[in-house]
Amino acid sequence: MEDVPMTSQTTFYFSQFAGRMFFDPAGEPLGKIRDFLIDVRAWSMESHESLEPQRPRVIAIRVKQGNELKSFEFQNFEIRKYKGKLQLISKDLKELSTQNLLNCIWLNENILDKQIVDLEGRKLVRVNDIRMVMIPSGTYALAVDVGVEGLFRRLGVLHSIASFMDSMGMDLPSKMILWDDIEAVDFSKSSIKLSKPSSKLNTLHPSDLADIIEDLDKASRTYVFSTLDDEKAADVLEELEPDVQAHIVESLPVEKVADVLEKMPADEVADIIDELGVKKAEELLNEMEHESSKEVRELLEYRDKAVGSIMSTDYMTFPPELTIEETFRALRKEKPEPSYIYSIFVVDKKDKLIASISLGELVISDHLLTLGQIMKRNPVTVFDDDDIDSLAEIISKYNLLAVPVINRSQEMEGVVVIEDIVEDLLNKRKTR
Repeated sequence: MEDVPMTSQTTFYFSQFAGRMFFDPAGEPLGKIRDFLIDVRAWSMESHESLEPQRPRVIAIRVKQGNELKSFEFQNFEIRKYKGKLQLISKDLKELSTQNLLNCIWLNENILDKQIVDLEGRKLVRVNDIRMVMIPSGTYALAVDVGVEGLFRRLGVLHSIASFMDSMGMDLPSKMILWDDIEAVDFSKSSIKLSKPSSKLNTLHPSDLADIIEDLDKASRTYVFSTLDDEKAADVLEELEPDVQAHIVESLPVEKVADVLEKMPADEVADIIDELGVKKAEELLNEMEHESSKEVRELLEYRDKAVGSIMSTDYMTFPPELTIEETFRALRKEKPEPSYIYSIFVVDKKDKLIASISLGELVISDHLLTLGQIMKRNPVTVFDDDDIDSLAEIISKYNLLAVPVINRSQEMEGVVVIEDIVEDLLNKRKTR
């Protein structure tokens, strides 16, 4: 019998063993291989905080012996080459204890054919095969194959298709993702959950993450969104399509949703709340902090086509006697979102708007001057009860990035930034 022992490092694919027999050292078949169990503690938690790669280790194997499914510890298994093919050899079968398996998952049951997030490509992909390695310290999952090569390998036609494509001068598309660059999202049959404080999904841009969540099924959408911290969840919720927003808000506990909504601009929250049923909307508004809830309620009172219905209440006002240096100091302390400070607004003691000063004007002016010395009175404004349709013409005519919104008493009510009106014009959001 040809029996070639493997080297100190043997790489292989899950598909090379799935459904095949495994043997004792004498070559006698012991059963069919069904699955490998991996310990993902290092992957789901430690590797997020460590610079060193952490590979999930294979700790058990599931096999079929006769009509029974059994699970054995993997420490007494090794790989050998027989007649050009890899074989799995067991020196001693020791049944797996069912204790302490909360951080373990079966590869075939929970990873293969499931959806994962390709963190580098920032998209959702499906696992076609799994690349593994056996070294003296153990056997580990290295990467997942999400390309057609992995699919053909599992179907057993990789060699013939690769040969045909090679004869045609074409390459077979291949896509391998290292284990450190993925995030599993479909653990429907597993007790494993993403580690909320350290989920790699938090590293993605909100727009990319929103695209990924929209591609998921409804159950996975809710689960993945729930793993995000409140700040990232708020940013992502803003980017989602209205129907997906509504589903997530309806699916999560009121307390969780309220915490997220409090991190969002009031006008964005008003858009979401306005799409909900009266009962759900009231529950959320009551759960939110009083000040946040009050701002949203005020926006909801505007008629659908009024400027006030899309304005943001996140803006910064200053008195005219403040110096430019003091203004910048205040801005650095508050750390507002960049879009909130395209312009700052100068108001009198009665909160009536006096002037609008662009950030560029502040930067080039002497820092010892006061706002009153550089401001130009009679800024371009719109009333909160004006029609939305008037905004596009005003922004275009005066080349503005932000338009202050006042009431009929000349008091500041909010601001409309160019992003909001552009989204409306492009029909990317509901024009109220």
